Amino acid sequence: QVQLVESGGGSVQVGGSLTLSCVVSGYTDWPAYMAWFRQAPGKERDWVAIIATDTRSGRYPDSVKGRFTISQDNAKSTVYLVMNSLKPEDAGMYICAARNSRAIGYPIAVRQYNHWGQGTQVTVSS
Repeated sequence: QVQLVESGGGSVQVGGSLTLSCVVSGYTDWPAYMAWFRQAPGKERDWVAIIATDTRSGRYPDSVKGRFTISQDNAKSTVYLVMNSLKPEDAGMYICAARNSRAIGYPIAVRQYNHWGQGTQVTVSS
């Protein structure tokens, strides 16, 4: 049974930093992709970072590029999201996701992922 458990959320001031963690269990090997999505109240769930686990290559939308970094630690079965220079619009529930199979291009849509965590809340205050 696959489980994704996030942690590391909290309250931070504008310009601050947070590191989120997602512990992955239930796989004999890494899924093809791991991703972080963000969902603010009343808004859709949007991707903020994706990593192809074989190459460890990441992708980001323009809104977070240069500020967020996704990485994986195979020994700890953990995916991280380092978030710097946080802005008020970065606030929301951050949710870890796993996609089992390879895709053509990086999968950025919610429907392209097989497993989801419960999320960890991030608040950014001015």
